[in-house]
Amino acid sequence: MPREGVEVDVAVVGAGLAGLTAAWQLMSAGQSVIVLEARDRVGGRVVNHTFADGTVADLGGQWVGPGQDRILALAEAHGVATFPTHDDGEHLTAVGGKVVRYTDRTLGLPKAALAEIGLASAMLDRMARAVPLEAPWKADKAERWDGETFGSWIRRAVHSAAGRGFYQTATEAVFAAEPDEISLLHFLFYTAAGGGFERLLATADGAQQDRFVGGAATVAERVAEVLGPTVLRLGCAVRRIEQDEGGVVVVHDGGVVVARRAVVAVPPALAGRIDYRPPLPGDRDQLTQQVPMGAVIKCLARYDEPFWRADGLSGQAASMDHAVSVVFDSSPPEGTPGVLVAFLEGDHARRAARIAPSARRALVLECLVDLFGDRARAPAEWVELDWCQEPWTRGCYGGHLAPGVWTRYGPSLREPCGRIHWAGTETAGVGNGYMDGAVRSGERVAAEVTAALADEQAAAEAALPTEPGPPTEPAPSTLPAEPAEPGPLGSGDGPGRGDGVRDP
Repeated sequence: MPREGVEVDVAVVGAGLAGLTAAWQLMSAGQSVIVLEARDRVGGRVVNHTFADGTVADLGGQWVGPGQDRILALAEAHGVATFPTHDDGEHLTAVGGKVVRYTDRTLGLPKAALAEIGLASAMLDRMARAVPLEAPWKADKAERWDGETFGSWIRRAVHSAAGRGFYQTATEAVFAAEPDEISLLHFLFYTAAGGGFERLLATADGAQQDRFVGGAATVAERVAEVLGPTVLRLGCAVRRIEQDEGGVVVVHDGGVVVARRAVVAVPPALAGRIDYRPPLPGDRDQLTQQVPMGAVIKCLARYDEPFWRADGLSGQAASMDHAVSVVFDSSPPEGTPGVLVAFLEGDHARRAARIAPSARRALVLECLVDLFGDRARAPAEWVELDWCQEPWTRGCYGGHLAPGVWTRYGPSLREPCGRIHWAGTETAGVGNGYMDGAVRSGERVAAEVTAALADEQAAAEAALPTEPGPPTEPAPSTLPAEPAEPGPLGSGDGPGRGDGVRDP
């Protein structure tokens, strides 16, 4: 295996929140690190958009809420503040051809459907509490729950059209996928990982409670500033990773990195496209073939003012009747200009991706007009991002597991393959699928790699010849003492470890 290239202790593949966190933690522990990112920016699935008037909005992940402690701690450590998502006013639900305004917990749904949803959601939360977050495949009913889709469970447990429509829309909103694409076990695990079904969907005291000032990508950019250009290499797509008992060689578009360990911090679907030599174990490779990304097109419409607020609306809407599943007020902290964010998710996104951009814009704006009135028809600016078309993501919000995947391949999500370690929000227990899960995975893998390097160092030092001790006085003898032979000399210190990148 070739050994020429930039030399470091750890090579990190991917400069999303997971990879950046891992690199920051490893550097703090005294390891030398290089981060290789295929894009010309950091952040991965978080990215800001700046409108012509200077307003910044999120085109990727944007919300944080209670229980998401690690992303909030990372942001605070790097001086990024949060502000509350606009939640004042009436919310909207489009169901059965009508748009209903509400402020209570009825969600604008018929009473019979609401009762069904209450019972079904309580059952889901109870089942979710039985799923071990660090090993979902070990749940007592794992085989049974992993043997069906969430969609099949809905059809058994919920009978009203409005009730089924609610879970359909909720699944699209949370996973950017359809209920029949997701294992029931995966839905239960994800629910537990997010703190309960209601928290996944809620704004106040929920996963959509707060946003980052300056956009979520600001957190990634601040961490990148700390790492610096010597550590962080953009435009360096990794093509091949070779490993043997001595280390790893990472081949990328900008050259070669030689390291003691590698961290691959990209979604499983992308990790599987790297050429590994020798090949990865079969279970790991099979896993990467079966964790598809969700499908979402995120659309931002900027208006001169948030006119919906004057109409007594919060800007939040859910629709069971339109291609747009969910809408939020995504205006800046000061309130103006007004920005609505609309999501095309799951099959809606796939169908919309097949039409012309102008037709897609007209489709989304017509949905906004039905919900918020004719003033929504003509935004001052419009931007969209189809995450399935992003070559270094190929979908959002995260990878989801179909029936049979957790129980067949679950351990392979995180288990290292020799000197290659795995990170990314898909590998997280708590916060799986969220920015918080990405950060937690970065912290976990940094500790894992640091421990592995320490064990290697200890083993190398233990293998060194021992230094001779001080000379001892010979025992009294009637014979003349002969000169003692010198003992073996030690071979010196073990491998050094610095904070910088070492070039040959």
